[in-house]
Amino acid sequence: MSTAAASALLASERLWLRRMERRDVAVLVAYRNDPEVARYQGWASCSEEDARAMLAHQVSLEPGAPGAWFRWMLEEKATGAVVGDVAMCVERDDERQAKVGFTLAREHQRRGFAGEAVHALLGWAFGELRLHRVVAITDARNAAAGALLGRVGFRREAHFIQNAWYKGAWGDELLFAMLRSEWRS
Repeated sequence: MSTAAASALLASERLWLRRMERRDVAVLVAYRNDPEVARYQGWASCSEEDARAMLAHQVSLEPGAPGAWFRWMLEEKATGAVVGDVAMCVERDDERQAKVGFTLAREHQRRGFAGEAVHALLGWAFGELRLHRVVAITDARNAAAGALLGRVGFRREAHFIQNAWYKGAWGDELLFAMLRSEWRS
């Protein structure tokens, strides 16, 4: 069994979804500093110090623990390459609900990895955690993210007008959601 397989928390057809490790710092810094990757994200860049702080925080977390974003690194089974990450935060005030997000390195986008990873994460969230509802919020201009969420089975619930301050300007956000009953069907 490979190291990735042994440390994987979740798996999909082509990916290991595993804890963040020291070896991920450089690749995380690389794709999070790509202006195209950061374009619709709340962050603009990621220093090595930022990535190391993220790693230090992540090693203390357990997936599904309320109130903290847990990040799974996405490692391609065939190559061992880290292609991006998915994250989930179970609500502190209502442990039956969670938010999810995803970020992929530019060279690994449009290959179905994000949808595959989100699908695996939802299976775990609705199965093992028995969550009632999972939401995802995207920048309204990010058509690719909205389309991906629709393909995975999320429905669009809301369009918030100029509700978020992004990189010096007000921006719109879309809220997508899925209930456990919708996941089963």
